[in-house]
Amino acid sequence: MSKKIGFVGCGNMGSSMVGGIIKSGFLNGDNIIISTKTEASSKKLEGQFGVAVTLDSRVVAREAETIILAVKPFMYKQVIDEIKSELTRDKLIITVAAGISIDNMEEWLGNDFKIIRTMPNTPALVGQAMSAVCPNKNISKEELDYCFKIFESFGECVQLDEKDFHGFIALCGSSPAYVFMFIEAMADGAVKLGIPRAKAYKMAAQSVLGSAKMVLETEIHPGELKDMVCSPAGTTIDAVVELEKLGFRNSVIQAIDKCAEKSKSMQK
Repeated sequence: MSKKIGFVGCGNMGSSMVGGIIKSGFLNGDNIIISTKTEASSKKLEGQFGVAVTLDSRVVAREAETIILAVKPFMYKQVIDEIKSELTRDKLIITVAAGISIDNMEEWLGNDFKIIRTMPNTPALVGQAMSAVCPNKNISKEELDYCFKIFESFGECVQLDEKDFHGFIALCGSSPAYVFMFIEAMADGAVKLGIPRAKAYKMAAQSVLGSAKMVLETEIHPGELKDMVCSPAGTTIDAVVELEKLGFRNSVIQAIDKCAEKSKSMQK
């Protein structure tokens, strides 16, 4: 397969993916072409990543053999109508959008196109994304492996049934926002206690990073890891009890549930 990858659209998610791909060394800017809506966006991306840019999405569809549609969900049908004449059935088409199903894509393109539905998250920019992929029936093992290599160049990747994408979006696609709020709140609490804000953000972020690595690397249940920090009659258990009083875990569960409901409502 060709290593020429094209991005149609390149907002926050698309630029995170491009940045992750290039930083990892999987591809360099010469192997990536991006279409944007404005000259200003094109110049910014060209300068930032050293990629080829165009204002015509049809050029991306024509030149790239792997095409990543990184536009907003409401723009998908319009973009597909625009580029369809340049798409051939040997091209690999990767979607990155909540609410856009494989059935939608096959209806708009035809059920003989090679389509992979995906959902990464923005930590792709620092090589720590969590992504899900789901291929349609036309994808070969080689093509699926290649898709995995793209997404593993900027993080971890799992294959999921399409029915589980709503849960994945709630758990991983949107969760960086929850974690950023948590870090911000932790830092605010530290500032209240007199710690300078810049130091508070660094210490809070590092604590979250280290805790996540403990879960991943020790494979100890998070509840057991929590118990290890909570000494009898100590400071931590008082904090945990206060969080429980305020509905901390229930709030997180309800937020994830609400996010999944929204994702389902967006399904066309």
